[in-house]
Amino acid sequence: MFEDTAYMLFSLARLASAHPGEIWECGVYRGVTAKLLAGTRTCDGSCDKGRTIRLFDTFSGMPERRPETDSFKIGSLGDTSLDRVRAKLEAYDNIVFHPGFIPDTFAGLENSIISFAHIDVDQYETTKQCCKFIFPRLSDGGVMVIDDYGRPSTIGARFGADEYFSRLKLKPVALSTGQAIIIK
Repeated sequence: MFEDTAYMLFSLARLASAHPGEIWECGVYRGVTAKLLAGTRTCDGSCDKGRTIRLFDTFSGMPERRPETDSFKIGSLGDTSLDRVRAKLEAYDNIVFHPGFIPDTFAGLENSIISFAHIDVDQYETTKQCCKFIFPRLSDGGVMVIDDYGRPSTIGARFGADEYFSRLKLKPVALSTGQAIIIK
C-alpha cells in the first residue's frame, strides 16, 4: 500500500512542478515523504532544484485531539525529532523547517505561492487549518494532497477538509490509496 501512496504523491508533485511556487509538507513525522518530495526536484534535468520545500511539524507528536473524530492521542507519533529529520535531508538544498503548531508556524508566510502541498496531519482541526491557509495560496494548476482523507482511522482529516472545501462548493477527489486531491 505504501508504494502506491508514495507513487501517487511523487507523480502529483511532478505534475505540480510545471506551476510556480514552493512545495509544502504539513505533517513530516520522520521525513520519508519529505525526502521523496525533495527527490522530485532532482529526478532529471527538467526538475527545479532551487524550488523551496517547507516542512511543518511539531517534531514531537500529535498536538491536539478531537475525540469524536481523531483516533491518534496527544503525543502519538512522537518518536521523531527535528534533528533526526534534518539529518535525513541534509543532502538537499532549499529545505526550510517550521517546527511548532499549525497554523502558528504559517505566520509570516502569507505572501507565499505554493505549487504543491502534502497535508498529512491526520487530525480534524489541523487538516482544516492547513486547507484554510494553503488553498488560497495554491497557484493555478497547483495540487493539494490530503494524505489520510479516505482512511477510516483518520476520519477527522476528511471532516476537516470537507468542512473547509464545502464553503467553496468544492469536493476533494478521493483516491483508492486513501489520499484525496484538489487541483486549483
